Amino acid sequence: MPRRHIRATGAPEAPLRAALRALRGELAVPEAFPLEVLVEAEHAAKAPHLPPNAAHGSYDGHGSYAAHGSYDALDATDIPLFTIDPPIATDLDQAVHLETRRKGGYRVRYAIADVAAFVTPGGALDAEAHRRVTTLYFPDGKVPLHPACLAEGAAGLLPDHTRPAVLWTLDLDTDGRTENVDVRRALVRSRAKLDYEGVQKEIETGTAEEPLALLERVGRLREALEVERGGISLSIPDQEIVEHDGTYELTYSAPLPAESWNAQISLLTGMAAADLMLSHGTGILRALPAAPGGEVGRLRRTAIALHIDWPHHVSYAQLIRALDPHEPRHAAFLLACTTLLRGANHTVFRDGDLPEITTHPAVAAPYTHCTAPLRRLADRYATEICLAASAGEPPPDWVLAALDALPEEMAGGTRRAARVERECVDVVEAALLSNRVGEVFDGWVVDVRDDQPAVGTVQLESPAVIGRVDGPEGRPLPLGERLPVRLTQAEPGTAKVRFAPA
Repeated sequence: MPRRHIRATGAPEAPLRAALRALRGELAVPEAFPLEVLVEAEHAAKAPHLPPNAAHGSYDGHGSYAAHGSYDALDATDIPLFTIDPPIATDLDQAVHLETRRKGGYRVRYAIADVAAFVTPGGALDAEAHRRVTTLYFPDGKVPLHPACLAEGAAGLLPDHTRPAVLWTLDLDTDGRTENVDVRRALVRSRAKLDYEGVQKEIETGTAEEPLALLERVGRLREALEVERGGISLSIPDQEIVEHDGTYELTYSAPLPAESWNAQISLLTGMAAADLMLSHGTGILRALPAAPGGEVGRLRRTAIALHIDWPHHVSYAQLIRALDPHEPRHAAFLLACTTLLRGANHTVFRDGDLPEITTHPAVAAPYTHCTAPLRRLADRYATEICLAASAGEPPPDWVLAALDALPEEMAGGTRRAARVERECVDVVEAALLSNRVGEVFDGWVVDVRDDQPAVGTVQLESPAVIGRVDGPEGRPLPLGERLPVRLTQAEPGTAKVRFAPA
């Protein structure tokens, strides 16, 4: 599911920052890397094992490679790739370049960090990655999947450094539909590290050069195709909680259009990867079961609580596209919508025995994760399968040996990430309301427990906080109705937000 971005500011000794540090301990997240992992990572950073079809270069000892000899299409250092990420991003998985084709349409080149060049199957670094599964994000920092010397150094697509990568070349027609896909290992060299705000400004002012200006054109075409096939992309707003003299303020930051256009390139690649694996007969797909009816009902009650009009004849997809993430109520609802995407899992198949369901309902097409191998374990394996499929060869033995266990590993890592997010939201909301215990808020009961009808969930109208409400024993809460509630507790790190009927 889309990650909820929450950022906390303030002094390290502030109650919220202290509560977040304590939360790491409570959740037993794997922060420090074992010594043997760090040693192996440092060695790999200095001497990566480049696969045979990309091992025609020299290493300078500082995380860069110098190309020499004849690479044919494998020496891609002449392509002026660039990365687009938030300004604070340090683990750069992807670099992109776009151009028009002579015969019409567009060519998208998308370079993905080649993590397999640095991780030896069965080694200490590989075992640690299988233990961590994903990078975990906290409002005040992250717990990475790989050591910094790789994720933020030798394996990342940093500007002005030649790097081993997996290069996708996707040819699109004039409507943005995929016509041809090629994927192979290559050496690449990013020219610039761009951020979304700067990209948006260049595009809006007309100062962007063609590769960057095409991001908007191709992005909009892909968005139109998404609507055509019935897919849904959530514009998840960032949240920032800022401390002012011991009190906290929560603000929403709506994503820029450039973020959506860039996301469409990643989505395009994930769809191409899924099609490639399906045609090859072996792979790993993202699957998402239909949302339970109760979740949809709860979301409709949340819409009522936030004064969002959702007529019954309007579909979920139509509603999402009509919302404005710049509007705080809409931003809060978009965050609530991520609950419908929970339960997504990975499905593996091999030897042509395809799964019964291959289409991801939110994407409305087959889809897989393959564009963030520095932050997500499964992407390394999906990439290797795609490389093999493109070459008409079987996947490497180490990939096949690990394939069947990947869904459960990814499910466990996803559950841990979801718990981290859930607990962080609880801590942030407690900090936001910590000085307002005893106050009465207008709210709506959006959920009630089946086994305890006096216990449920209330959505406040303002601030857009969700919390538990405990009514008197024997008096069921009025599901779906307005209910004034009194804040009974809120202390970050000690007491989660709790309410009682006022």
